[in-house]
Amino acid sequence: MPKSTQPDGTAAPRFLDVLRQTLRVRHYSLRTEQQYVNCVRRFLRFHHHRHPREMGAAEVSSFLTHLAVEGQVSASTQNQALSALLFLYRDVLMLNLPWLDEVVRAKPSRHLPVVLTRQEVAALLVQIDGLYALQLRLLYGTGMRLMECMRLRVKDIDFGHGEILIRDGKGAKDRVTMLPQSLVAPLQAHLQRRRTIHEADLQAGMADVFLPDALARKYPHAGQEWGWQYVFVTTGYVRDPRSGAQRRHHQDEKLLQQAMKRAVTAAGIAKQATPHTLRHSFATHLLESGYDIRTVQELLGHADVSTTMIYTHVLNKGGRGVSSPLDSL
Repeated sequence: MPKSTQPDGTAAPRFLDVLRQTLRVRHYSLRTEQQYVNCVRRFLRFHHHRHPREMGAAEVSSFLTHLAVEGQVSASTQNQALSALLFLYRDVLMLNLPWLDEVVRAKPSRHLPVVLTRQEVAALLVQIDGLYALQLRLLYGTGMRLMECMRLRVKDIDFGHGEILIRDGKGAKDRVTMLPQSLVAPLQAHLQRRRTIHEADLQAGMADVFLPDALARKYPHAGQEWGWQYVFVTTGYVRDPRSGAQRRHHQDEKLLQQAMKRAVTAAGIAKQATPHTLRHSFATHLLESGYDIRTVQELLGHADVSTTMIYTHVLNKGGRGVSSPLDSL
């Protein structure tokens, strides 16, 4: 899209930059920001960079059809693209057009989660050691999501009470989960090594870490404090994706995903298991052990118990716990 100027003659902000700024003002996550910007960029390219004000329901529908038919994206990806376009028109362009509510959403898919048995989890963990073993055990032992583990901060591990405070999880919600006793010693050992890295960063003047919600302005020195440091960090300094500052960021989640993929193959597990599978397995195994579904719901951070109910599909073995007539012959 061509550049424009403001009344004072200065260059106007680029269209996608305005979109990013609006998302940040509303405290959308970095992942959502990246997805929305990519969706809007694809929408503009698909329509040869026409301005969104010049387009309407027909153009939005044709783009979503293109994603489904030619792009063969999932229903959830198609609906995310629609959400991005709705945000564009309503929150960025400030256009409340009647056709926005008439665009049909794709029917969401409902897939049962992949769940590993206890034996498969044990076989998987045998195949991996070191830092990745600690992280996978943490995912299975607490029910954390992958990025919740990556963004875990030192101050949120409470060894005294045996719990982990998960801050700003999905839906910007905090929750508490247990700290497995078997991970206390390994985590403390890891934090001792992590403290050494932090001390070196302090000496180099590179100990600053990202703080959420403008806390860096309210507490100028908090970003260098030990409690605010990420538990799992990069081996070197990287550029912050938002501020552009060079500092030590949390570990790239792709490294753990790749490590688990290798471990799944080595263990001979045929299921399509990812780090998130350990969260599914955590919930299922708690329910198998007799824990109340409401308790499991709170540990997982689900807003609705119906989301947690999906894990009951494997509790009684077989379809809905019904015995096959073949077995009674």
